[in-house]
Amino acid sequence: MTESIWITGIGLVSSLGEGPEIHRAALAGRAPVVDDTSFAPYPIHPLPALELDRQIPKRGDQRQMEPWQRLGTYAAGLALDQAGARGCVADMHLVVAAGGGERDTALDEAVCAEIARLPAGEAGERLNALLASGLRPTLFLAQLSNLLAGNISIVHGVTGSSRTLMGEEAAGADAVRIAAARLAEGRGGIALVGGAYVAGRWDMLLLHAASGELRRGPWVPLAERPADGPGLVTGSAAAFLVLETETHARGRGAGGLARLGPVRSGAARRTAEDTAEASAAALARDLPLRPGHVVLSGASGAAAAGLAEARFLAGLRAGGAAPGPVIHSADLIGHAVEAGFPASLALATLAVAAGDAPQALVTGFGAWRGEALALVEPVA
Repeated sequence: MTESIWITGIGLVSSLGEGPEIHRAALAGRAPVVDDTSFAPYPIHPLPALELDRQIPKRGDQRQMEPWQRLGTYAAGLALDQAGARGCVADMHLVVAAGGGERDTALDEAVCAEIARLPAGEAGERLNALLASGLRPTLFLAQLSNLLAGNISIVHGVTGSSRTLMGEEAAGADAVRIAAARLAEGRGGIALVGGAYVAGRWDMLLLHAASGELRRGPWVPLAERPADGPGLVTGSAAAFLVLETETHARGRGAGGLARLGPVRSGAARRTAEDTAEASAAALARDLPLRPGHVVLSGASGAAAAGLAEARFLAGLRAGGAAPGPVIHSADLIGHAVEAGFPASLALATLAVAAGDAPQALVTGFGAWRGEALALVEPVA
């Protein structure tokens, strides 16, 4: 027997700020927060100002974390608070989607400048020497991907099983899928799942720019970005959700914000023979979609992935499960990479919990690889 899974808490932080109300306002049409100048020519949705002491009370803990870890740890605390689940952390599963840590760009620039002047035969030895003397041990440790999960465990006392997934957008979707599957199969009653991403980083912006997908120039809504050109605008965001079996939640007197239905993921090769839209269509097979369901789209602004999602949604319409409004999370908070799917799921939960959507389909089409779908429904 599979257990029904409830979403009982959300911790959502974005360029808009923190908490449910400000993000409900975004769903209702509030303008996004965009920084067009700090990383010009690339617009971003910036990191908001947070009172870190509210969720990370020890300054020593704050200092040893990188910005993305502070952001994620903060959002995880918000989720625990909304769920009223501080007393459940000892047995709580933790599943985190993470990137590769943050670079010390000042050190990178200094190293590159020095070794560029050296003959090839001397550059390797000098590189090792510079890294050995320039990298602080604490900084090196802070760049490990699983340190977000470690910091959540230290700060919030979450000491059940822990798993960290890497893999850009697909990691966020699989984190949710795995957490929900563990609970549905009876391997625990409660889990904390999510991810975090900081957009204001030259190292990541340049990596995205090298793909040819990063938008240059002023921010415009996704629909106004060229269909065949670069349109990806990254956003600083963290999203964590408390998932519980219905039995566990009822047992402690907790209410559900929404019910999490099937969560499915795939990874098409994105060739003529193995397309992203066909992958998503296979994932959607037998989903109990009702006409008029809201779509929380994870479209990033990457051209090919966006076209694939558009074709997939057109196929749903043709198949009779005509969606209602399509809301692009990237228009509200930017594309949050690993945190993108959990953030879209959080936004969908807010819409369903408020009665603004009878059902929500969350989509995830990675800029390069990975397709995912999740269904969010009211708690019966």
